[in-house]
Amino acid sequence: MDNQFIFQYCWDILPKKWVNKMKRSEHGNRSLTNTDSIFPLLCFLKLHTYTRVQVSIDICGVDHPSRKHRFEVVHNLLSTRYNSRICVQTSADEVTRISPVVSLFPSAGWWERELWDMSGVSSINHPDLRRISTDHGFEGHPLRKDFPLSGYVEVRYDDPEKRVVSEPIEMTQEYRYFDSASPWEQCSDR
Repeated sequence: MDNQFIFQYCWDILPKKWVNKMKRSEHGNRSLTNTDSIFPLLCFLKLHTYTRVQVSIDICGVDHPSRKHRFEVVHNLLSTRYNSRICVQTSADEVTRISPVVSLFPSAGWWERELWDMSGVSSINHPDLRRISTDHGFEGHPLRKDFPLSGYVEVRYDDPEKRVVSEPIEMTQEYRYFDSASPWEQCSDR
């Protein structure tokens, strides 16, 4: 059973309210869905005889600030039985919460926590939605396009106090001297 059969079978049998669009490529199948249908669609893909998705490879988020639904949430899945990859993609905005799939794929708990920590996309009734890559007192979500490159606070070790201190960032203008002359242009004067 190949990717083309799985693609055609899923397109024929899945309810159209679950899948807005499907694309097929040599690397796998891509399904575009809405946030309400993500859990039933992944249930179907895991439990149905002709798909048998056993592994959630990862869940990632892509930020597009110019869109109404600025976040794309991408579930990359693998069927080891049929040697096929399936990518399920949905869109969410800053307040929309997605359905967790940790009950289907236990490894997804880690990916959903990372998605929350780095992008700010939260899950409804997630069993353990805590920060995973940043500190617990961290403000913001670093993979958002509107997150400042320098961050909000500076963390340093204070030797007299013998502890780690968080302070607001102070950037003075005098340290920002930019020499716009190219070193290559200076060499051509000879």
